Amino acid sequence: MSEQLQLSPKITFFEWGTVDVAGYEKEFKDVKLYPGGATKWDWKVTGTRHDPGIQIADVEEVLEHGARVVVLSRGVQLRLKTHPDTLTYLNEKGIEVFVLQTKEAIAKYNELAEAGQPVGALIHSTC
Repeated sequence: MSEQLQLSPKITFFEWGTVDVAGYEKEFKDVKLYPGGATKWDWKVTGTRHDPGIQIADVEEVLEHGARVVVLSRGVQLRLKTHPDTLTYLNEKGIEVFVLQTKEAIAKYNELAEAGQPVGALIHSTC
């Protein structure tokens, strides 16, 4: 039995505080994307703050859905950090990581998704 490749959904619109994802009627403020889907990124679940930033627990869901490349946004104004332990964790798992300003992160994510890469992303749509 062969496993069906699931594509990562494209981000179709972005402006401050709003991210639209293909196939989803609701708009997201912060969003996790991965092969086969997208979900609200609720910082309260993992205790994420701008500093020290994106936690290992924040990226685990996208990896569980098969992401082999991960794009992490720093926010529009680059206020969101990524905890060093998170980068170490991804590196140890052999995951390619891009840490970019939000508009750049969306462009990179969409490029990888359109190329059929198993990409995941955490997109922060404000600061």
